Amino acid sequence: MTIQTDRPATADAATSATATDAAAGDLKLEVVVIPVADVDRALEFYDRLGWTLDVDLVIGPDYRVVEFTPTGSPTSIIFGTGVTDAQPGSARGLHLVVSDVEAARARLVAQGVAVSGVFHDATGVFHHGGAAFRMPGLAPNRGSYGSFAAFEDPDGNEWVLQEITTRIPGRIVQTRFDSPAELARALRSAAVAHGEHEARIGAEDPDWPEWYAEFMVRAAAGQDLPE
Repeated sequence: MTIQTDRPATADAATSATATDAAAGDLKLEVVVIPVADVDRALEFYDRLGWTLDVDLVIGPDYRVVEFTPTGSPTSIIFGTGVTDAQPGSARGLHLVVSDVEAARARLVAQGVAVSGVFHDATGVFHHGGAAFRMPGLAPNRGSYGSFAAFEDPDGNEWVLQEITTRIPGRIVQTRFDSPAELARALRSAAVAHGEHEARIGAEDPDWPEWYAEFMVRAAAGQDLPE
């Protein structure tokens, strides 16, 4: 890969302005607040799942903030004391996307979590609320988005595993790197692949940032890689 260093300053400024304008319109879901009655019990449960404990801040006798991030997720959860007035256990349908719902379910069971059997909706689309219309087993032909399993935390907040193997065309997948070393590995893989790409086209690729972005997102999502 060859990085262009002689681009006109005006072009760089225009690119930066466009990127800034686009970012200004982004609305990224960062945190979901869930209501619990016993903070320590909830903390033990989510820690047992292997989720990352980001913070546990005791601000005062009536204010405590606990934040966990599910493995590989760009979005975190917060619970604690004084962080919500919702009824404990009232959060429903919090979805965790997995690539293999049977394997994900087996991991939870091994961690001592009570999980429903794998199910799909009778309509073959998204599942109804509650247990209505649940059909046992994987979705017909194991179609992406169609297979589920459900479990609850100690307060009764409901989580749903949803198997997604192929994304809707054009759907951008959130990509998370948990360390500089992990990001560096992804960049090295993209660099090698991009070098092969330039060899195929027989020229330098001026749009290498876009190519890198496409490659890294697809690789993280397990999708077909660009050529």
